[in-house]
Amino acid sequence: MMATSFSLGPVQVNLPPGECFAQFLQSRGKRVTAQRQVIVEQIFSHHDHFDAEELISHLQPLITDRKVSRPTVYRTLSELVEAGLLRSMTLGGRTVYEHDYGYPRHDHLHCQVCNKLVEFHSPDLERLRDAVARENRFQVLGHRMFIIGVCADCRARGLGKT
Repeated sequence: MMATSFSLGPVQVNLPPGECFAQFLQSRGKRVTAQRQVIVEQIFSHHDHFDAEELISHLQPLITDRKVSRPTVYRTLSELVEAGLLRSMTLGGRTVYEHDYGYPRHDHLHCQVCNKLVEFHSPDLERLRDAVARENRFQVLGHRMFIIGVCADCRARGLGKT
């Protein structure tokens, strides 16, 4: 039997995230500042889920030198969500961000012990979603699924339910 891959695949975009964000800001009459550019570069330098405090810790040397302010980090995160470059979600009482620009629809496995998130894509899940929607004469605009459980690492350490 052939193994099924649930990976998201490559991300393809027309403009780099920084340029896309600059266009968004300019369309709102806002300036593209050096602070915003540094924040966007940090966020899009790698792909993982993060919260504002994790981002601030990565930017700490710049914050200490007063080159980037905490309020600017929070404001820029909100603008990036509004621009469609990031998606925010609430997990375990904290707001977590993930890249949205250019990323295909996907779902998540969420470990309730360590808050680890695993992204996956399943055409079978989308077919089931569409069949249920057709049966109920429902127009699908999208979906977001979180499968909640305990990851293998936490189970190996005896944490969470087995």
